[in-house]
Formats: sequence, structure tokens, C-alpha cells
Amino acid sequence: MKKEYKILVLPGDGIGPEITKATLEVLKAIEKKYDVKFDIKEGLIGGAAIDETGDPLPEETLKLAKESDAVLLAAVGGEKWDNLPTDKRPEKGLLRIRKELDLFANIRPGKAYTALLDASPLKENLIKGVDLLVIRELTGGIYFGEPRGIEERNGEKVGYNTMIYSEHEIERIAKLAFEIARTRRKKVTSVDKANVLEVSAVWREVVNKVWANYQDVELEHMYVDNTAMQLVRRPKDFDVIVTGNLFGDIISDEAGALTGSLGMLPSASIGERYALYEPVHGSAPDIAGKNIANPTAMILSAAMMLDITFKMHDAAKDIQDAVEKALNDGYRTADIWQPGTKKVNTDEMAQAIIEKL
Repeated sequence: MKKEYKILVLPGDGIGPEITKATLEVLKAIEKKYDVKFDIKEGLIGGAAIDETGDPLPEETLKLAKESDAVLLAAVGGEKWDNLPTDKRPEKGLLRIRKELDLFANIRPGKAYTALLDASPLKENLIKGVDLLVIRELTGGIYFGEPRGIEERNGEKVGYNTMIYSEHEIERIAKLAFEIARTRRKKVTSVDKANVLEVSAVWREVVNKVWANYQDVELEHMYVDNTAMQLVRRPKDFDVIVTGNLFGDIISDEAGALTGSLGMLPSASIGERYALYEPVHGSAPDIAGKNIANPTAMILSAAMMLDITFKMHDAAKDIQDAVEKALNDGYRTADIWQPGTKKVNTDEMAQAIIEKL
């Protein structure tokens, strides 16, 4: 009997339906090659959900998400819904599904493809061979800490926020980082500001405690300011970076920008029970419906789903290798096209990747 996995697909807005269609074609090829069955259901989120139901995250979508093994999301948002109240905008659907599924870890790869080295702002000798992962704590830290507010003190306005982490929040993100590092190059860099912040002192202490169970993995601690510098100076030295919400927000964008091809970046948001996979890029409404969007980031997000949630490590690597081979053969969508390469549309890029599978 075939192994079966339930996937909720959320095409969303803008280029979402096009890159979703391309990604599902790749998953069909994986079904055949690995003799598995993907039971795919489709749901509404973002602007598409607002148009249909008036809610950026309908209850039906949430129900389907909780009944699935993983959620694969394309993109939400667009000018069409910009004038709606903040709590009714498409992005609220994305924030709410992350919260409802308790997705505490965001995982962002930063991989430099040999065929796209020219796109990086760094010199080739620095960026070539970079393959790192930033794991950012997503549901705690200064973005959610209390007390917070704006008030008047001594005749002037004061804004304040609280950076706070409890032991269990740090434990679960550290454990995830070490588990993932075991499947890679077995090195974790924990990023904090323990020389200044008490919350970081606790962070470092708990990470060390968790590391006791992962002695086969190398651990280094690094202050966030130094990390920002070393990512530019010697990015190849990093494997898995784990850090809190605020530092992770900044570091993951820096790591992604190093490769110079933001349209290629996948991501995962992981919880104790649920997981959601999505490309880093937005909905690009200006090119929606033209079949010219780059589907690679969503295809690579599906590869992360196979790897992390379904433990289909070989299938995930097959997709990653197929993407690299297609790029090496010169296939490019408009966003990464350069003279001398083959400009292809969304469907053609997907087909080029499938052929390499």
C-alpha cells in the first residue's frame, strides 16, 4: 500500500495560483518516482478568501490545516485590499494561521547557486559554496512580550517593549536546531547578546543545557552584531544559525540577501504538531496572470516539506538537485534572466525542473 500524505495547498493571491500549479506538477513527478500519494486539498487565504467569504482566514481553511500533515502556501496580499481595516487585510490571514497552528520556528535557507553567483552582492570567492540555514524563534521575544506600550512620562512620549523568553521556548527551538544540524554539517551557531541582555544570558544557558544531548554537533555562541559582520566576511563558515525573534528577523534577511536571488528562497514555519511551507517572496500582483513568475522558491518550499515533515530526504534532495541542474543548463525566469541564458515562463521552468528529476 502506498504511503499517503495529506497536504493543504493555499494558492492565495497574485502569482500564487500560477506558482502553485507549477509546484503541484513537480509533486506529481515525485509521486511517480517514489510511489507515494499526496492527498491534496485546496483552501482559501488572504485576499482570495476575503473576496469569497469576507475573512482572510476562514474557519474551513483552519479546519483543513489541522487535518493535514503539512500546509503549502504561495503568497497573500495586493493593492486591491490595501484600503481595508488592518484586522481585515490579507496579511492577517497569514499571521493568524501561524498563531493558530503555534508555529514557533521559522526556517530560512541561504544557498548560493553556482549558476547565479553573479547576482550576489559579495565577491564570488566569498559566496561560492554558501549553504546555511537560519532558524528564528517565531512566537516569543520582544514582538510578543508584555508589558508594551506608548505613554507620556515627565512631559514626553515614551515607547517601551519587553524582550522575554522562558526556558521551554528556548529549549524547543534549540532542540529543533540541533536535530536539523544532525542532517547537515553538524554545526550550530547560537546568536544572542549575552554580554548586555539578561534574556540572552538565559538563552545561552538553556542552549548549552540542550546541547548536552547533542554532543555530536558542534556549538558556537556568537553576539548578534558580530554575526551580522561575519555573515558578510565569511558566510561559508555557517551551517545552522539559531536565534530569537528580533535578531532572527534581521539575520534571516541578511542571509537571504547574500545569495542575491530573493525570488529563489523557500521557508518553513514549524510547530509541535503542524508545519507551513511558503516562499519568502510576495504576491507580485503586477505580474500576476502572465505566466512569467519564478516558481522555484515555492518548489523548493515543497522540497523542505518533503525533507522536514515527511522525512523524504532523498526526494527533497532530488528536487534541490533538479533546480540546480536546470539553472546550470541556463533556464531562467524573467527575474533572474541574464543575456546568454534561456528565458522561460513559469510552466517551462517547472517542466525544466521535472525533466531533471
